[in-house]
Amino acid sequence: MLPGRRQRNHRRWQGVGVSAFERAWADRSEGLLDVGDGQRIWWCDLGARDGLPLVVVHGGPGGGTIPPMAEPYDPDVFRIVMFDQRNCGRSLPHASDPGVSLTTNTTEHLLADMERLREHLGIGSWIVSGSSWGSTLGLAYVCAHPARVRAVLLRSITTYSGDELGWVYRGGADRLLPEAWEEFVAAIDAAPGEDLVAAYGRALEGDDDARRLDAALGWCRWELAGMRAAAGSAVESIFTEPRFATAFARISVHYAAHQGFLDHQRLWSALATLGHIPATFIQGRLDLCTPPATAWRLHRQWPGSTLHLLDDEGHRLLGAAATMQHTLDRYAALRADPV
Repeated sequence: MLPGRRQRNHRRWQGVGVSAFERAWADRSEGLLDVGDGQRIWWCDLGARDGLPLVVVHGGPGGGTIPPMAEPYDPDVFRIVMFDQRNCGRSLPHASDPGVSLTTNTTEHLLADMERLREHLGIGSWIVSGSSWGSTLGLAYVCAHPARVRAVLLRSITTYSGDELGWVYRGGADRLLPEAWEEFVAAIDAAPGEDLVAAYGRALEGDDDARRLDAALGWCRWELAGMRAAAGSAVESIFTEPRFATAFARISVHYAAHQGFLDHQRLWSALATLGHIPATFIQGRLDLCTPPATAWRLHRQWPGSTLHLLDDEGHRLLGAAATMQHTLDRYAALRADPV
């Protein structure tokens, strides 16, 4: 689940002018990092080279990175690292090609990729900032590599557990979005009683090109409904573009079928050891994709964490700029690693 593209001329994050972001983006470093398994991961590095390192973990799974994801972070304060996870965005090979296998695309692989990227850039530790699926991967990274994390900023929080996935794809959100759910079901030729995630996986991994694209668009339109994306919006145009939709749907179904490739019991048990890491969670109370129960549980189990539960916000947190900026101002006081 990917945060929507922000309209720069109408909604600016406080403290960061568009011109500052545009200068930083034009001056970025970028490349493709060979991480093994025939995978090359696209990355970019922008902002203050001697600033406080911060890694942006995109959503999906399979959403990829777009430049506005860097806009909340002051390029005069932060060294901003962005990357496309395996098989999506600018990373290669791309999951829009039905011949590309996803067998080496798991959470364990993505965590290893993040570590390789950190080492490649010579960063000792960084702030981890992620939204939606990016909150899952970011949380898994913190649990696996706590010594490499200065602080955490997670938004629209999920851990990709069976219960959470069941709400989105098996029963729960359908009661709030009945018309979109009907379209979601109709877009796939599911056998009676067949799990829809399994049915979509069967279509997306089949050899019928037309059926594969229909399934991809059906999956993505359900995602758009949960995000409350307006018809004709920029985010809708991204999700309905065939190349993006096919890769996004294949990767998302792959992860949903395996509950994010995570040991959830181990994940939750690790939280008690993380109280020394500053952690802030921003969650919309009206989020249909990742309801607030997980953010609440995470806050209650992470010692010293802060939760901002925003009453009028949904999954995309379009009105959360001030809350985001307040958190980043606090984190800016952390000293950057010497590199």
